[in-house]
Amino acid sequence: MSRIAIAGLQLDLPKADNLDRIDAAIDQACKRFPWLDMIVLGELAAFGPDPANAQPLPGAAEQRFVAAARRNRLWLVAGSIFESVDDRIFNTASVIDPDGQVVARYRKMFPFFPYEKGITPGSEFVVFDIPRVGRFGLSICYDMWFPETTRTLAWMGAEVILHPTMTNTIDRDVELSIARANAAMNQCYFVDINVAGDLGFGRSGVYGPGGEVIYQARAGREIVAVELDLDTVRRARRRGWHSQVQPLKSFRDSTVAFPAYVQGERQSRYLRSLGPLELPPRPTLRLDET
Repeated sequence: MSRIAIAGLQLDLPKADNLDRIDAAIDQACKRFPWLDMIVLGELAAFGPDPANAQPLPGAAEQRFVAAARRNRLWLVAGSIFESVDDRIFNTASVIDPDGQVVARYRKMFPFFPYEKGITPGSEFVVFDIPRVGRFGLSICYDMWFPETTRTLAWMGAEVILHPTMTNTIDRDVELSIARANAAMNQCYFVDINVAGDLGFGRSGVYGPGGEVIYQARAGREIVAVELDLDTVRRARRRGWHSQVQPLKSFRDSTVAFPAYVQGERQSRYLRSLGPLELPPRPTLRLDET
């Protein structure tokens, strides 16, 4: 068996405690699509983007997700929540199996600096296996703008990247291209689930190992229910997409020593010349004298 049925819940949510709404949405999706194996929600869907809602993990919100997964007998990635650890806050996604066990937690590596203030970046890549199906990797929102994140997950054997996001800015259109490119360059499925309503612009998508669009959602509330066959990924990686491009094998066999990785990105004189990572100042407007 290499198939898995996944539903991305693109929910229309306010900036509030959404746990009851999420519980109901999960139950409704499972009732409508009883063949589902997994549900994925958007980033920070539970409470929105306010770090004041951070809580330890395990914690009360995660336990609600555990109960929902166990009740519906499915895998659940309920977006992410802010996790408090001593004096630090991480943006963390939990992976819960159908028995209600938390099998993995992933901390977002690239918070949306300089806007997402006060969040500590994670440092560990996370993959997990679903028996008789395959290997899955996790990334969150801004992570996908850094190709090294998805490439590392593919290097670790991930065949599906689960990607909760919360985007409500002008760059959402660009992210659709980035998600497709990540899928194509790494010959994997890329499941990119955004939030809607007050929290995000929606337009979630599922992309295949050739960068093909399997489904593209619109802006409002929507259930993105798809069945993925991981043998398609394995065939593409062995033979190439349509028996052509084989980028993972070429990357494996390359003898190029990439300077950015050998020397370190901080050693780049050019990158240092770009200045500090900070909010852009307001431009000074002046009227020309007449």
